[in-house]
Amino acid sequence: MKTTRVLAASLFAALLGASALPALGAEAPQPPREKWSYAGVFGRFDQAQLQRGFQVYKEVCAACHSMKLVAFRNLSQEGGPGYSAAQVKALAATYQVKDGPNDSGEMFERPGRPADTFPPPFPNDQAAAAANGGKAPPDFSVLAKARTYERGFPWFISDALPFFGYSEQGVDYIHALLNGYEDPPEGKEVPAGTYYNEYYPGHLIAMPKPISDGQVTYPKNDAGEPVVPETVDQYSKDVAAFMAWAAEPHMMARKALGFRVILFLILLSGLLYYVKKRVWADVGGEVHGLQPELHKTY
Repeated sequence: MKTTRVLAASLFAALLGASALPALGAEAPQPPREKWSYAGVFGRFDQAQLQRGFQVYKEVCAACHSMKLVAFRNLSQEGGPGYSAAQVKALAATYQVKDGPNDSGEMFERPGRPADTFPPPFPNDQAAAAANGGKAPPDFSVLAKARTYERGFPWFISDALPFFGYSEQGVDYIHALLNGYEDPPEGKEVPAGTYYNEYYPGHLIAMPKPISDGQVTYPKNDAGEPVVPETVDQYSKDVAAFMAWAAEPHMMARKALGFRVILFLILLSGLLYYVKKRVWADVGGEVHGLQPELHKTY
């Protein structure tokens, strides 16, 4: 009885602490939840959005942020942006990749190949930090999974539920951060080299506003108009979706495999139950019929 009371008290304390989490981070509001095509069990990446997101990364973000874990060839793989092998080969050739050593023992640069990963914009982290106010910009490869936030009790329970859970907090945060640059409130001091952002913890971020409306020119439709608005809100959604794909390029294949496995297990469970009923049906009757004889023997 005492053990039960201790466990109940511990559970209550844990839930109370979880419910207090949002209050501890109340200074930075929670990012609004967005609608993503790839959310949920049956979610799929929007190929056109991934291509737009890659365009934003290439024209804006790649000047500071590396993407060391993604290879050019990933862009042509199933479930990704959907570029052809020829397009990927041509794209890779526009980059210079450090290779070597050669026969003379020296490193050299050559045009990129589809098997190469995206070369970083700086030779090392120290150079990246020196060019960006003393702090190296984070790598984009898995940033969409690394950046997240706690929703507190009871929402974190629903987020973890199978089939109905939500794991897109990272892209929600990235989208909100890119849209969170604004003038500081009256009385808020912003030190030199930092910028006010509503959704960044502490509100002071070293990265200046990276993108503005109309900065990236999107493909046009037959009427000569952009297929989607050329706004910060749209840019941030597209590049966040691309970052989600970069962090998990085989997500769609994983979901498809998981669905097939679950379906197989359901069918297998039904077959096993049916076989069990068939095998043990007669045995149960025979044992029941022997009970009186066994009783007489003993």
